[in-house]
Amino acid sequence: MEYVTSKDGTQIAYERRGEGPPLVLVHGAAADHSRWKSLLPALKKYFTVYAVDRRGRGQSGDVRAYAIEREYEDVVAVVDSIPAPVNLLGHSYGAICSLEASLRTSNIRKLILYEPPIPIDLKKNISASIISRMKACLHVGKREEALLLFLQEIVRIPQKEIDILRLLPNWSFRVATAHTIPREEACAKAYVLAPQRFSHMETHTLLLLGGDSPSSFKDAIEALKISVPNSRIATMHRQGHAAMETAPELFLEEVIGFLSYDNH
Repeated sequence: MEYVTSKDGTQIAYERRGEGPPLVLVHGAAADHSRWKSLLPALKKYFTVYAVDRRGRGQSGDVRAYAIEREYEDVVAVVDSIPAPVNLLGHSYGAICSLEASLRTSNIRKLILYEPPIPIDLKKNISASIISRMKACLHVGKREEALLLFLQEIVRIPQKEIDILRLLPNWSFRVATAHTIPREEACAKAYVLAPQRFSHMETHTLLLLGGDSPSSFKDAIEALKISVPNSRIATMHRQGHAAMETAPELFLEEVIGFLSYDNH
């Protein structure tokens, strides 16, 4: 692992693999850099891949007083440590962090956002009671039960996909990071998409969406399409929130195709 120091002094770890144009990967909730492990053999043929451990998990540091803005700064710290223009891919909560980081650095070539949990229709937001149940589980040490509540009832991942996730080597790492989910879910719920903030954004942006994903993700992607200039939606049919595990070839086709195409 290699490290950069974020703006608040926190050490942020990342794993670097491959050769070629830089590609920074930012995982979502209940994960660490190992979430991308199965994709690295393909990606490192085309890119120098920087798979980040977000703060609070893996080899990265943390602070007691959490704020999502520090996560934006973490992504910027990694991106700005790389001399060449960077391709940036964020998944779920990591996609919010990547979107906001893109406004704070000029070193981004292209941006990929896969289903950021941006709240668009507040009537669909039912996570408050679920978060309370998660906290109760965490309080008595039931980390896996808390994680399953998040995946099943907030992200609404189908059981067949959860079964796939549970068989992967990094499931234990997901369980270990369960304590970070409530703080991130609270920040995601409070996030406000302000279109005017992105009106001058020139970065070519791919918005990835699973065709079978819950409507809340579809609402967020469609709102981003309206808000972010130079953006387009790519729908991965018959997939949900974890296409990198359930359809890796399709996921790689979308990512590599977009990043390899010269928009200029």
